[in-house]
Amino acid sequence: MSKIQMKNAIAELDGDEMTRVLWKLIKDKLLLPFIDLKTEYYDLSITERDKTDDKITYEAAAAIKRLGIGVKCATITSNAARVKEYNLTHLTPSPNGILRGELDGTVFRTPIFVKNIKGTVSCWEKPITLGRHAYGDVYKNCEIKTPCAGKAELVFTGEDGKEIRKTIMDMKGPGIIQGIHNMDASIESFARCCFTYALDQKIDVWFGAKDTISKTYDGNFKEIMQRVFDTEYKDKFEKAGLTYFYTLIDDAVARVVKSEGGFLWACKNYDGDVMSDMIASACGSLAMMTSVLVCPGGEFEFEASHGTVQKHYYRYLKGEKTSTNPVATIFAWTGALAKRAELDGTPDLADFAHKLEKATLGTIEDGIMTGDLAKLAIPQAKKIVNSWEYIDEIAARLSK
Repeated sequence: MSKIQMKNAIAELDGDEMTRVLWKLIKDKLLLPFIDLKTEYYDLSITERDKTDDKITYEAAAAIKRLGIGVKCATITSNAARVKEYNLTHLTPSPNGILRGELDGTVFRTPIFVKNIKGTVSCWEKPITLGRHAYGDVYKNCEIKTPCAGKAELVFTGEDGKEIRKTIMDMKGPGIIQGIHNMDASIESFARCCFTYALDQKIDVWFGAKDTISKTYDGNFKEIMQRVFDTEYKDKFEKAGLTYFYTLIDDAVARVVKSEGGFLWACKNYDGDVMSDMIASACGSLAMMTSVLVCPGGEFEFEASHGTVQKHYYRYLKGEKTSTNPVATIFAWTGALAKRAELDGTPDLADFAHKLEKATLGTIEDGIMTGDLAKLAIPQAKKIVNSWEYIDEIAARLSK
């Protein structure tokens, strides 16, 4: 059988632990037998990032800008335990934080629904897409562990030399200080990405922040979102029969869990990180959620929304074949291939991506699934399989 041809390459960003194992398995079993796969490969494993002092991460971001499409495996963000475990020279920053900062994109995450997997929020009839602002906040922060009593200040020195200074706290003893920032231009890009995506998907937009407490920081988000909507999108939304509204983040959470779904929930960076995991878990599994970084320049980076599945990796190292769910990682590849096909005008590649998704979900709907889904399946799963068996089942369907 002749392989499907690609016109242009995708930036391929490899990762860590169990997802790295599945990454190669997906390529070997589900992609390479069917596609003449063109990628530019970047190893974003924690050891390689440490060795290059994250030069490899910045090179990968540049490749996504140049090629227009990237696909990323889950990666480790180091902490003290990881430094010791992997014998690192230093604490490495979040690679996702670097990529999102370089690309100035918005992350959109949407649950993957299948007929026989029932989520824990019974009123959700339609997927909730979460739009996460992917710049700044705690992911690009500055922190100090203060050793003694003293005055903590926030200082801004303008280009003109003028200084703005505020006292954070007169600290009576040792403590901690954190400084975070954001940029008006990035928030404006976030707003436009959310409203444009919602128009394309024909869904309403909700935005929640905490401007009653964070009157300047969160208040700036609220003001910019509203201004961009009013001046650029209000008429388009009205013509499409869509709405946008703002509410406090705690009210948004309460509304979301009582809704039927089917809207875009726009969130600041950390809120989106946490709430996307809540939505994914409530819909069945963290491995059943797509994630795409959409950038103002028209670039797209597709990834799984979950981590590296550390515990399963340790079991794998002991020789066990784990029942790790690879669906989100498969959908990262299909999303990237479909977008590459759209940009390049290669319908056969788009058709393959669609068939791979159909085969992936069809396997589950036929009652063959990994252990995380079997606990939620109605009717009961016919067969609980490990990752290798599940991917073989998908490959068999694709070959037909």
